Amino acid sequence: MDITTLAVADDQSGPYAITTGPDRALWYTLVHSGRIGRLVPGTEPETFALDPGCGPTVIATGPDGALWFTEYQAHRIGRITTAGDVAEFDLEAGAAPFGIAAGPDGALWFTETAANRIGRITTAGDVTGFDLPVANAFPSAITAGPDGALWFTMNAANAIGRITTDGAIAVHPLPTEAAAPVGIGAGPDGAVWFVEIGAGQIGRIDTEGTVVEYPLPDRASRPHAIATGPDGALWFTEWGGNRIGRITVAGDIAAAALPEPGSEPHGLAAGPDGAVWAALETGSLARCTAA
Repeated sequence: MDITTLAVADDQSGPYAITTGPDRALWYTLVHSGRIGRLVPGTEPETFALDPGCGPTVIATGPDGALWFTEYQAHRIGRITTAGDVAEFDLEAGAAPFGIAAGPDGALWFTETAANRIGRITTAGDVTGFDLPVANAFPSAITAGPDGALWFTMNAANAIGRITTDGAIAVHPLPTEAAAPVGIGAGPDGAVWFVEIGAGQIGRIDTEGTVVEYPLPDRASRPHAIATGPDGALWFTEWGGNRIGRITVAGDIAAAALPEPGSEPHGLAAGPDGAVWAALETGSLARCTAA
């Protein structure tokens, strides 16, 4: 595994989450400084200012050709065009939105960690909320599944949730106690993959709700986020182990240390250049390839 890093901010700014935009640039949140960053690999990074302290957290490409992101501290959903124009949409006080993903219905779906809801926002800014059937579940990351539904982690409820586009919710408890799932993403095999930050495992759930868990070599590594790479494997960050990991759909696991200690790796995504890029909260992006 080959890993190189590129500084895009100071060590007090972020980044936290990352995605590839429709303009083939990397877009990332600078969670501590209230900014959104953009990088075309091979060029200089640029940033777009938001309200300081709004806490931009997870970012995703929307169906309208813009980037959408959660503002965890400000309880808002944000939208930024590829030209850098920003719009913001208020949620109820105390919502604390975290994960966000484009749904198959042309809307954005997001988690409200403190309000214990799944939210839906249209590209026009109309918001609908769906209360979870489990109290204090702390819904975290969310992804569009292969079955036309949205799948999300329920960190405090130790479960994976599924919500249809008409709001029907199903809950799938995990076999491992206190697994505390966080990151989640659709795999290349028709299943959904997730990380268990509390148990040090990678999980796979099929559309019928069957769960398989793969223990990591370092069970204390605290895996945080997961995404399918351009090579057809699942890539994940090990926040506690300061590593980038890779798991094939057959369950073969490899990992490599980041070049600098204490890098605090969080979100990651397939980049526009055939590599996987990870956000390091200490101020850099990491470019990762399997070779």
